[in-house]
Amino acid sequence: MRTILLTFSILLLFLLGLPSARGESMGKEVSARSTGIPILLYHRFGPVATDSMTVTTDVFESQLKYLSDHGYAVISLRQLVDSYQGKRHALSSKALVITADDGHKSVYTNMFPLLKKYRVPATLFIYPSAISNASYAVTWGQLKEMKESGFLDLQSHTFWHPNFKKDKQRLKPPEYERFVEMQLRKSKEKLERELHIKVDMLAWPFGISNDELINRALEAGYVATFTMERHHASGTDNIRSLPRYLITHSDKGAFGKILTKGNGSSGQG
Repeated sequence: MRTILLTFSILLLFLLGLPSARGESMGKEVSARSTGIPILLYHRFGPVATDSMTVTTDVFESQLKYLSDHGYAVISLRQLVDSYQGKRHALSSKALVITADDGHKSVYTNMFPLLKKYRVPATLFIYPSAISNASYAVTWGQLKEMKESGFLDLQSHTFWHPNFKKDKQRLKPPEYERFVEMQLRKSKEKLERELHIKVDMLAWPFGISNDELINRALEAGYVATFTMERHHASGTDNIRSLPRYLITHSDKGAFGKILTKGNGSSGQG
């Protein structure tokens, strides 16, 4: 009888210890989720910062080196979206995403070589009307090369980068509805046809979105859309409207702070 009681006591102590162990493990996961994941947004690169939306190539490389030196895990935006959809296990507490909007030619000449050098992925949101047309934009051939490298995913930034707030004021309601439909569907269809890819993510031009626009995007086949708000994407954010940090040249001295806490608001582009 005494042996049975002793065995039971040991088993009870073991079982009592399990919740504590589980609690510690779950606590680390909850902490990682509550900290959130920063999604960085770039536009243009070059030897000098000719405007607020240009980050010098040297600064961008220093930021990639900072991420490597400080143990950040740069993941693809697809991995983050999959996590929100419950398709993946919890991500690293030091996970981070890199994106770039518009399809400026410097993404190919300046950003792309550095992504390959540091072996980190990024997502490029583009508006197809400019591709192989505008002098400042990349070509379809360059987009295909970047896609085939495996380092860049290509997604939609509408068809020609409209300002939906202004367009709603200038157009009659039926015209505006058709205009929104065209911007969302034509971009997705053009990208999928030219690049043979799946397009289901959308970055809002100028960060402008509302419930009406988001619902139209969902109807057009997008599963996730992205704005420009300077805070980490966390479990409290909706996949329908995920925040991104607009990175400008003036952020070069505050990069570490953005990754850990964020640093307030910034302009839109």
